[in-house]
Amino acid sequence: MNNQTSIAKLMNNDTLHHAGYLAVAKTRAKVLKVFSLVIPMPRPLLFVGENACDELCDMIINEGASNVFIVTDAVLNKLGVPSKVTDYLDKNNIRYHVYDGITPDPTFEVVNDGLSESVNAGCDAVLAIGGGSVIDAAKMIAMAQGNKCQPKQLIGLFKARKPSVPLYCIPTTAGTGSEATIGAVVSDDKTHQKEIAIDPKMVSLAAAIDPNIMKGMPAHITADTGIDVLTHALEAWMSVNAGAETDYYAASAAKAVMQYLPTAYKNGDDLKARQEMGVAAHYGGIAFNKAGLGYVHAIAHQLGAHYSIPHGRANAIVLPYILDLNRKSSEKRLATLAKKIGLVKTGQAGSSDGELADHLIAQVRELLETVGIDPTVKGMQESDFDSIAKAAAKEVSDTYAVPTYMQASKIKDILMKIKTASDERAATS
Repeated sequence: MNNQTSIAKLMNNDTLHHAGYLAVAKTRAKVLKVFSLVIPMPRPLLFVGENACDELCDMIINEGASNVFIVTDAVLNKLGVPSKVTDYLDKNNIRYHVYDGITPDPTFEVVNDGLSESVNAGCDAVLAIGGGSVIDAAKMIAMAQGNKCQPKQLIGLFKARKPSVPLYCIPTTAGTGSEATIGAVVSDDKTHQKEIAIDPKMVSLAAAIDPNIMKGMPAHITADTGIDVLTHALEAWMSVNAGAETDYYAASAAKAVMQYLPTAYKNGDDLKARQEMGVAAHYGGIAFNKAGLGYVHAIAHQLGAHYSIPHGRANAIVLPYILDLNRKSSEKRLATLAKKIGLVKTGQAGSSDGELADHLIAQVRELLETVGIDPTVKGMQESDFDSIAKAAAKEVSDTYAVPTYMQASKIKDILMKIKTASDERAATS
């Protein structure tokens, strides 16, 4: 069975074809590991602190940009968030063009519109100011402009032949870490299925983690995006392709989230917490950039497409179920992580790996409650479960190296648990 075999066909007969599915998935995981070791993974220069935006602008100017295409969304533009940058560019007589048409889970139409505006305005650099959707869209715009092609032609692995237009990022949420990653996600205009472009050429040249930019995030967005960071860290940590480097960044990100997310959630003006969460998001991006993700993201992507759930919230809903699933296969790893990030308290030092793994999972569940995560998915239909399970299985097989591979029936079991919990919560609210 070669790598072109349809995962959907493999999953039609859950028992007979699971061995074939495993063979394809594990082969691709090995290929991805070799790729991560052989292909250089560029990293953006990182500016951190209350002057980070100004420092980033200085770099953009010094690199010779004369007309900057600023990619953002309408809400941020209306709130005046880009003004911190545009005012600085005005003072330095640098032209710019603001495109605020980015929507959550941007479609190809949205990205194409941005590309047309950048080309027509003659822009020679792209600056993303926003969350993961904005940064992903900016990455696609910059890459398509640099390659003089349509964004859809970049979907898949290493489709770009030329570098992107110089790209810079100012994240406004502590979530995706997209400024540090080699991937970008765009949604199909009709089906809203997410399509992924992967290429080292789309990593930004530099990024600014400015806590003043992030302090305006509402509490619920702070929670959703913060759990996205934690999910990146945990899935990278549990990945079969994890290594010493990814472990460092994954553990650093997880520790910061456990320590600072409750503060950022309760007091959005706490600049220390905002800055630490911003750096954590960046570290999480570096970690999963090489180690990969897993079933949390694979299932969450489908829930988002089917039921219009924000990505971070969908991750938060799925995360506890996958931690339970991986508890046995990742017991020692989870115990090590609990020790490394300071979750082991006095009196627990002699606990078994199983006990420490359970403690870490319990702490994650407690964090979800602390930051008010609503685990409800409205409108879940059992008739959707087959397509969700097959799409999630294919995503894992194509791109991730997970510690435990699931049959389609097991994915549907998790979906049923989420539906049951959602129905029960809705009935009592």
